[in-house]
This record gives sequence, C-alpha cells and structure tokens, in this order.
Amino acid sequence: MTRPAPHSPNIGTSRFPDAPLPPRAGAGLKPDHIAAILTDDYRIGFLEVHAENYMGDGGPAHRALAAIRAEFPLSVHGVGLSIGSEGGISATHLERLARVVERYEPAMVSEHLAWSSHDAGYFNDLLPVPYNSASLERVVSHIVQIQDRLKRPILLENPSTYVAFEQTTMSETDFIRDIARKSGCGLLLDVNNVFVSATNHGWKPLHYLRDFPLELVEEIHLAGHAEDVDDEGDLLLIDAHDRPVADSVWKLYETVISQAGAVPTLIEWDNDVPEWPVLRREAQLADAILDRLGPGSLLGSRHAAE
Repeated sequence: MTRPAPHSPNIGTSRFPDAPLPPRAGAGLKPDHIAAILTDDYRIGFLEVHAENYMGDGGPAHRALAAIRAEFPLSVHGVGLSIGSEGGISATHLERLARVVERYEPAMVSEHLAWSSHDAGYFNDLLPVPYNSASLERVVSHIVQIQDRLKRPILLENPSTYVAFEQTTMSETDFIRDIARKSGCGLLLDVNNVFVSATNHGWKPLHYLRDFPLELVEEIHLAGHAEDVDDEGDLLLIDAHDRPVADSVWKLYETVISQAGAVPTLIEWDNDVPEWPVLRREAQLADAILDRLGPGSLLGSRHAAE
C-alpha cells in the first residue's frame, strides 16, 4: 500500500498556524502548566494532549487548548481506540477522535499498539497483543479504518510489555515494520518502552533498535519508569510516567538520535506531575541532545549500532 502523504491543512481554511512538529523537545500538556507555558521565555517545541480529555463539546479545557494551539504545534495522542482488540474499532470513539482532530488540526496523531476494550467494557490499561499473522492483519485493518476516517496517516507507538505470548511467531520489530508497510502509518518510538520491555524480558535494547525501522519514526517519547520485583524476586520495570527520565534511557536516546537524526521528542509525565520548571528542564535536556547529536547523525541508514 502506498503511504499517504503527510497531513498539511489548507492554509486558507485553517484556524491555527500550519505548524509541523519541529525537531525539538515537547511536553505533555497539563492544565496546571498552561499559564506558565504561555508566559515562559523558554518556548517549548510542541505540546501533546490525550485525545480522550478533549472529546466533550466545550468548557474551560477547550478554551485553554485553543489558546495553546494558537501559539504552539500540537500532537494528539490517543489512548482508547483499542487498535489490537478483536472486537473492532468503536465507531463512536473514532468519530469523537475525528472531531478533536478536525477542531485542533494537530501536526501528528498517534495511538498505541495495544487493546483496552472487550465487548462493551473498557479497561484502564494498554494490554499487549500476540505477534502473529492474525493479529497483524487485524491491526492493519483497524489502522486503515482510522486513517480513512481521519483522512491522514497516524503514528503507531511500540508498547511496554510485561508478558510474552505462546502464540507469538514473529519479533516485535518485524511485527511493527509489517504494520507500517501494509497500512501506510508512521511510527512513534517510545525509548523508555524499549528499555522497560528489554529489562522485563531479558533482551538487549540495542538489539531491538538495530532491527527497528528508524526511518519511519516521526516522533519519539521519553518517560520515567519505576522499579519493582516480580513473584520470583527478579527486577520488573513499570512504565510509570511519574519521575524524571532515567540515565539509562537518556543514553539509549542518544544512540537513537545519533542514528536517526533530530526527531520531535516528547517528555511524558502523567502521574505525580511536578511544577512546570521540572518538566521544562527535562525538555531542555532532550533539546541539548538533539542539538548536539542530530546534525551529525547517520541519516541514510537509521540503524542503531552496538
């Protein structure tokens, strides 16, 4: 399938600046930070919101987001489409997402390689899928349905996982590569998810990145993770989004940027959210890496080396 052209709103009808995501650091938008962001001398590269928080018709949340969107590029990140679900995509939820996208004309729209619904029930989690041909065709079909409704390609995010399936017959990187090839979607590389999954399953994150199609990555996520132990006393990492990015993840991120070049990079912090200056500092750390390593990257190959 031919990959759809990147979204470019018609300037004559756009209500907001036609601003793509710059190759800089961005942050997840929190209501308590809006005033500080709008008055800060440091201009964050872009902001990202969870689509489900803006599916109502109006109110203070929409007024605040409109003010942000008038000043900054925007990325919309979905958490509820349940792309991997056997039950299919909820037409109602997809229509609500489409209204958010049409209303704010974001530079990027992304979702997770996961499922979170069964029959009429929704779970407050992003659950994994087995990597096999049946799951592949189902996920591709759902992404095509989403992209046809939104009239634009989306980005698909690699998951953080804690279990593996006996039904899996292909690697995660091959599975994601085939999804992108068949659906025409782009990819969102969550570097923290790579590190979390690698630690939990006992494989090397650089081996994963060496096989990952970095040339299709249009956005990167960074976040903090928590340490726990499993029932056998082994280390278990949780994708908690409640603390600064770990040094080990920063090092992995440097490897990605040295290979892939400067890619728009989001700092995620969704729990125990700190004051804006703390989140801003994390973004500035990412900006420094983008400035230092992005210009000298191996733009042609985009394969992480050991």
